[in-house]
Amino acid sequence: MVQLDGKVALMTGASRGIGHDVARQLAEQGATVLISARDPQRAMAAAKELTDAGDVRALSVGLDVGDDASVASAAEAINGDPGRLDIMVNNAAAYVDWTEMASAADLAAARAVVDTNLFGPWRVSQALLPLLRESRHPRIVNVSSGAGSHGDQQFGLTRRGGAAASYGISKAAQNGLTSTLAAELSDTRILINAVCPGLTATWPGAEDMGARPIADGAASVVWAATLPDDGPSGGLFRDGEPLPW
Repeated sequence: MVQLDGKVALMTGASRGIGHDVARQLAEQGATVLISARDPQRAMAAAKELTDAGDVRALSVGLDVGDDASVASAAEAINGDPGRLDIMVNNAAAYVDWTEMASAADLAAARAVVDTNLFGPWRVSQALLPLLRESRHPRIVNVSSGAGSHGDQQFGLTRRGGAAASYGISKAAQNGLTSTLAAELSDTRILINAVCPGLTATWPGAEDMGARPIADGAASVVWAATLPDDGPSGGLFRDGEPLPW
């Protein structure tokens, strides 16, 4: 595990849920954590909730991963203060009606999901790679899902009868982005992995479906964010174990 004292981590979509708890866990380990959200006021409120955890700050500008100008503005703000980045967690995601089927999907809505779940982390990664390249221990974590995997025996691509089509397809594409970018960066210090946090209790009634506590799902993400320098890159993992996709 990489020691986090003095490290700077950026969380997208961190105003609540798994992203919020990942921020807490990273801060407790000594990182300076930048919480971002589309609404900077929500990011500020989320950061205030975590003041006891450690150095948690709200990004000074809103970060909408689906908007080129917003991502560029956020990158400029991070370049200015704190002027470095060691860990980037792409957590922001779009969801769909889980009854959606590919044959009848609203393609405009599907395009919006893909833009957030695939092109979102792609945009953010492109914008912040220059800062990450300057880090001695850079890590990128794409928060993915077993819904985009053939290896998830409960919610995988062929286990839902085709439901939640655009979500599963977007997450499969995100896994592809992860492995492709990792291959490109294999001669650098950057480790990039996708993580499925598992079915997590982020909505009322989730426990009735067998969802686990948010902290457990977040810990799976933190594992990838704190990998040692000889750790894996380009894979999909859950709880530190490979998940075929």
